[in-house]
Amino acid sequence: MRGIDVGHSGTDADVVIAGAGPTGLTLACELRLAGVDVVVVERLAEPSGESRAGGLHSRTLEVLDQRGVLDRFLAAGELQPVGHFSGLYLEFDEFESRHPYPLMILQSAVERILEEWAGELGVRIRRSCAVTGVDQDASGVTVALDASDGGPATLRAGHLVGCDGGRSTVRRLAGIGFPGTEATMTALIGDVELPDLPEDYVWIRRRAGGDYSAIAFEPGWHRVITSEYDRVVDRDEPVTFEQLRDSLVRLAGSDFGMRNPRWISRFNDAARQADRYRSGRVLLAGDAAHIHFPAGGQGLNMGVQDAVNLGWKLAAVVRGTAPEGLLDTYHDERHPVGERVLHNTRAQSALARPGAQTDALREVFGSLMVFDDVNRLLRTMLNALDVRYPADCGHPLAGRRVPDADIKEAGGATRVYELLHAGRPVLLDLGAGVAAVAGDWSDRVDLVEAHGEDDAWPVPVIDEVPTPTALLIRPDGHVAWASGPGEPVDTVALRGALTTWFGAARRG
Repeated sequence: MRGIDVGHSGTDADVVIAGAGPTGLTLACELRLAGVDVVVVERLAEPSGESRAGGLHSRTLEVLDQRGVLDRFLAAGELQPVGHFSGLYLEFDEFESRHPYPLMILQSAVERILEEWAGELGVRIRRSCAVTGVDQDASGVTVALDASDGGPATLRAGHLVGCDGGRSTVRRLAGIGFPGTEATMTALIGDVELPDLPEDYVWIRRRAGGDYSAIAFEPGWHRVITSEYDRVVDRDEPVTFEQLRDSLVRLAGSDFGMRNPRWISRFNDAARQADRYRSGRVLLAGDAAHIHFPAGGQGLNMGVQDAVNLGWKLAAVVRGTAPEGLLDTYHDERHPVGERVLHNTRAQSALARPGAQTDALREVFGSLMVFDDVNRLLRTMLNALDVRYPADCGHPLAGRRVPDADIKEAGGATRVYELLHAGRPVLLDLGAGVAAVAGDWSDRVDLVEAHGEDDAWPVPVIDEVPTPTALLIRPDGHVAWASGPGEPVDTVALRGALTTWFGAARRG
């Protein structure tokens, strides 16, 4: 379901997005679902084919399920009940989500599917367009481009979102600081053939100078990653196949017949975060807002979740149904999430360092992970299932992602996430009788009357809560307000939540 296009008189688009990676494409799709006209500009002439990321976590799978496109990704990947914290295995619990297991899928496939979806929604993508200048004023942003595609060299828009990676040009031009910690190690990564890899090889091997791993994503191909500590290379130094081979030989004593590289890249454990995610009409998302050691594969997933948090808010401001201040909640909610990821990846980097002291620490830490509470804390953190945004409601679901509970709804929906396919907020009435309140926001919020199938809704960390009588669900799947059984509906609080998140009630 596509929203109604809003006008953008005097501009080339309502929103310009810099970067056609997973974050930028997800944001573009979110905006188009809300009817916002968006242009994505990408400096590369075509997708690079590189796949630094190789998996989607539970919360990201839930987000895609909320939009009705999850099946496309499942068809291109493979679910595997394997997770880790700094190489120490985690157990999974099917209780916590309909999608408890990571989906092993290459970033190149994720980008391809997202670009196909964006095309269906009418997103305009301009390749061979690098942002070279940003000039914002009270009414909009002028974006200067090195436009090798032959199109206009400037674009005028209401807002610009930088999804252009860790070396973000948009962030630099907007004057947004990027403080953090420097690298202490160097890692190389590449997709290669390894014909001589032993059949009994298991994932990761720790050695005196670091560690190495080989992951089979596709038949005949392995992703090789080598990590060498206290070896920091200038980030602008070219990366070569020979460097990857030499690094593997230093760590493993063999190159296992490495040949035919598809691509080679480098990363490290530098951790930085934008000091603000918004500067006027310019915003940041994904790696442009935060970089970190890629332990646990959280980067791509956090970027997609940034986009889903920002998309509906930016669309509401563009459409004029919410005040500009709503955009401040994007930083308020997502910056702490980014801080926490930087914190846990620094810890994982420290746990991965070679040495007898770290080996002992890993052994002690691993012995703690056999306890259910410790295991659950780590896996829900890495999968972002425990994220809770601030909420002015005392219900245990308030601020959390809504569980995908079974329901019976007259329109045919059998579970909660089916109600979010259009990317619109939902007031789910499970017997509270809130239709009279919902009418004042019916142009922006969908009222759905249904019956809950269970007498308890599973929620990670707090286990379960009684079936609510009503829920106000934001487009990103987080609960803005809830009412519990055996208590009168606080219509004043409900109206307050509706106004806070979706603008003032319509007149009349």
